[in-house]
Order: sequence, then structure tokens, then C-alpha cells
Amino acid sequence: MTDDPEKPQKASRQQVYTLLVQVGRKPGDGLPDKATGGALMCYASGVDEAEAVRETVAILKQADLAVLEVEGHGSLDEQRAEGAEIDPEEEALMQRALAENSVIVAQMTALYD
Repeated sequence: MTDDPEKPQKASRQQVYTLLVQVGRKPGDGLPDKATGGALMCYASGVDEAEAVRETVAILKQADLAVLEVEGHGSLDEQRAEGAEIDPEEEALMQRALAENSVIVAQMTALYD
């Protein structure tokens, strides 16, 4: 098989991305009764941030969560390049998401009005 120089090459290197996901209420979502929604810190693998977001949203919808907004905070490499200090426990979860090609919900916080 030869490489076609006119065919765009897709990056195949998986990275892990940090995503902050806001969710609303939905029956069976597991949030406390008086909560108006929630915020989830997720680590998701993907070849780019868009893929990581798509996979995260799909998994959270399967878990009966009403995804409202996803805010990307970049890949682990991008965060390090910006000088961010990554806690060892946080980095371990990121590495797990990368190794398992998965989405890890690292923290879920109920929100109240």
C-alpha cells in the first residue's frame, strides 16, 4: 500500500484532553434532589479534542445525563506547555484514560441555584 500525497493524513496519535462538562436535570440522572444541574471534570482520549468531546457526550448521554455545555481545557501536552502544574493523582487518571482509550469522570459536583 502506497501513501497518496494528495490524500490528507489523519493524525493517529491519541492524546488525553481535560473537559469541563455542565449538565442539566433529567430523570434518573443520579444528582441530588434539589440540585439544578452538575459540573463534571472529565479526562477523555482522542486523536483531537473534537473526538474527545464527541465520545464524552455520547457516554454521558448513555448515563442519562443531560449535557448542556462542554468546555475544553486542552491536551495534557498543551497544558504542560502553558506551564500548568498537574497533580500526580490527576495525571494518573489522565494516563489511565489514555491507556484505556476511555473517558474518566474525575469529579462530579452538584450545582444549586
